[in-house]
Amino acid sequence: MTMPSSPLTSADWVRDHLNDANVRVLDCRYALSDPLVGRIAYLGGHVPGAVYADLETDLSGPVQPGGAGGRHPLPDPATLAAWLGSVGIGNGSVVVCYDDPSTGQGFYAARAWWLLRWLGHTQVSVLDGGYPAWVAAGGAVSMDEPEAASATFAPDVQPDMVATAADVQALPPGTLLIDSRAPNRYRGEVEPIDTKAGHIPGAVNSEWGRALDETGHWRAPDEQVARLDAGDAPTVTYCGSGVSATPNVLARELAGVPLGPDNRLYAGSWSDWISDDARPVATGEE
Repeated sequence: MTMPSSPLTSADWVRDHLNDANVRVLDCRYALSDPLVGRIAYLGGHVPGAVYADLETDLSGPVQPGGAGGRHPLPDPATLAAWLGSVGIGNGSVVVCYDDPSTGQGFYAARAWWLLRWLGHTQVSVLDGGYPAWVAAGGAVSMDEPEAASATFAPDVQPDMVATAADVQALPPGTLLIDSRAPNRYRGEVEPIDTKAGHIPGAVNSEWGRALDETGHWRAPDEQVARLDAGDAPTVTYCGSGVSATPNVLARELAGVPLGPDNRLYAGSWSDWISDDARPVATGEE
């Protein structure tokens, strides 16, 4: 059994296939303001059989001295693959990732989706509408933590999905650099997290949250095309630390641009960019 080719999966599909032998579910709920919120929510009720994936400990690597790599560095591929195997996700698994868009931070599932794709795993998707959609569809809720049998996950890293700071500094003409943060952070008017305010010179702003509609479901492909306004241009997308940019990367794939050289994530993002004082910073509108 394989899942639909879209990076999104409906709650109805998950309900119909939840008990299939090779289906695995990752609960990615989290809050940057309180690292315990997601796990508490998971313990209070989750999709049956779902494993909790913690942004800090499972979906990120250790922060480096000086900040190089950003606040949520990419995990070591072998370490991430070993964790996936330990929770029962192997190369033959069909994986569904979800979070809770109703909290205003519905980007953690896209981070998990992107990481699995980076490791070469194509049978992975994001639950459209997240946990609220599951509950609204009449999905069962469990408070039991599963004890999945371990599996073998052999990574096949896709380096062309990632842009580095050096890549961003040398973007070829015609490449669009997309800043996925809130407009006031992009303009440098506020900066609640990082040590410098502003954006990478030349970047345009398209806030990640506009990828979703008011119900927390993903907008249609034609709406993604219109809001990103990238046309056929190759894109590199960033945010504060490589997490909330992933919905825009997923939106580009929804719009028909597959992950790879024309749809890359600057994984270190703004927090990596400003770790080197020699890199320029812009403010205001571009």
